Amino acid sequence: MDNHPSESLAERTFQYQSSMPSLPVPSLEMSLSKYLNAVRPFAREDEFKATVDIVRTFQEGVGKELHHKLLQRAETKKNWLEEWWLDAAYLEVRVPSQLNVNFCGPAPYLEHCWPPEEGTQLQRASISTWHTLQYWDLIRTERLPPQKSGNTVLDMDQFRMLFNTCKVPGVKKDTIRNYFKTEREGPCPSHLIVICRGRIFTFDAVCDGQILTPPELLRQLIYVKQCCEGEPEGDGVAALTSEERTRWALAREHLISIDPQHNGTILETIQSSLFVVSLDETTPYSTPDNYTSLTTEALTGNPAIRWGDKSYNALSFADGTFGSTCDHAPYDGIVLISMCWHLDQKIKDTEGKWRGSETVRPVPRPEEMVFTVDEKVHSDIRHAKRQYYESAQDMQIVCYAFTAFGKAAIKQKKLHPDTFVQLAMQLAYQKMHKRPGSCYETAMTRKFYHGRTETMRPCTQEAVNWCKAMMDNTCDVDARRKAMRLAFIKHNKLMAEAQEGKGFDRHLLGLYLIAKEEGQPTPELFLDPLYAKSGGGGNFVLSSSLAGYTTVLGAGAPMVHRGYGFFYRIRDDRIVVSISAWKSCRETDAASLFNNFCSSLHEMFHLATTSQL
Repeated sequence: MDNHPSESLAERTFQYQSSMPSLPVPSLEMSLSKYLNAVRPFAREDEFKATVDIVRTFQEGVGKELHHKLLQRAETKKNWLEEWWLDAAYLEVRVPSQLNVNFCGPAPYLEHCWPPEEGTQLQRASISTWHTLQYWDLIRTERLPPQKSGNTVLDMDQFRMLFNTCKVPGVKKDTIRNYFKTEREGPCPSHLIVICRGRIFTFDAVCDGQILTPPELLRQLIYVKQCCEGEPEGDGVAALTSEERTRWALAREHLISIDPQHNGTILETIQSSLFVVSLDETTPYSTPDNYTSLTTEALTGNPAIRWGDKSYNALSFADGTFGSTCDHAPYDGIVLISMCWHLDQKIKDTEGKWRGSETVRPVPRPEEMVFTVDEKVHSDIRHAKRQYYESAQDMQIVCYAFTAFGKAAIKQKKLHPDTFVQLAMQLAYQKMHKRPGSCYETAMTRKFYHGRTETMRPCTQEAVNWCKAMMDNTCDVDARRKAMRLAFIKHNKLMAEAQEGKGFDRHLLGLYLIAKEEGQPTPELFLDPLYAKSGGGGNFVLSSSLAGYTTVLGAGAPMVHRGYGFFYRIRDDRIVVSISAWKSCRETDAASLFNNFCSSLHEMFHLATTSQL
């Protein structure tokens, strides 16, 4: 690309990477005492006593020894958790990634210049793609400013994984292939993949060192669309990426074996591409108050036109709206949110129009890539689609805006907006299910080298006590207010500690994995019924994440069959929530949880208004 000498004084995207502090290991004592606090709300007296004994035995015996080994590991690695987390949370997981692990979301451009409108799909897609390519160039030339929390620099490593990245299935464990390079590191693949009606096309997004302009991109997209119109659908090999991981690995091995040179090259071209543009024929019309159909389409749409293992699939719908679906293994939602928010601002600034030159250079046409397939591949594709649609039809999603108030009014009450939403969710769950809901909230640990996340557990004893007070008609306002204040204080303290690397969930995972690696029996701590009941081992009934204070929202599947996925964004005047649940679970209902959540927000606001907390 062109040189940017004037900006050489600015901070470079990755300049602080080598000086990031190592991920700390919390003290064993601290982690175990936090763990006991976290299981308390889920235990009867006798159960809790038994767990206290198990924890004491662990702390004085095998736990001590495992912790010592963990400290040794941490001395040789800047991030003792990194590889373990990638393997345990993502690469060794065998359930289909698409639907179960991938995150998706509606693109929010319809809040300003791009409401749904037929006939605008390709023109908007070319502008959106151009802005996305500009973002790739910012990272490639290291002109994207490093993110900070206050004055603390955050780790930027995950931004290397946004483009030119793909997960590859393995029989026992997947791998991540990352082909991205900064300009200083050398050449980087610059081709795009476009998938339309089950057919796969590719073209280079750069010509003579210049990124293709929107008119040039538009010409390429029109060409692809015209190739597919009035023609039969393609083989839909992409649907294989929605399959259970081991099945997909075996299907992929077979696909390569049919025609190693040809099919292998196509797979490599897809894996190394910048990202995938999916031209979708559905029209998931939505409004800024109701994104349900758009979110549903993004999460459960046609598997033959997305490459589920790609780190970014830009979904372009027929009514000119947008979404995305992304493999979760290489990076966390915040990376995609950062990019989408950037796109959103750019599209808003330009009113969604291209104001540059309309001249179109003679650029080579997109090339269609057709796999050599046989009857077994066709049968694998049919199987993949069948299991995918079965799951997709079982997924219930609601994505609504609560518009009575938002961040501004909550902050006026001197309360933390995120904590406010989390406590309202706890109250909503307890009203519906008459018991505490074990909950996972994402805490970011990017203050540390290659830091990703820690679990913050919002279902504290303080939160449960407050919910009981709210549901008890004999309880007076003062007692409720006091209980709410304690719940807020506790939540804020735990979240701050988790962000400092002082949570306990990743620490316990590390101890568990050391025992496993050394071939030791699983310590009793992890076999205790309360461990799973309180959410341990990925058993949280509420899996939640704040998508930030922007217009960008994501969605994901629940962690467990009788659970919910609960993702939200907080604007000055509204709180937008996407909730997922499985229809086949009789106990859960995403729409009822949303309604209870709204009434809980009103009750809390009323409580905070009757007197300052």
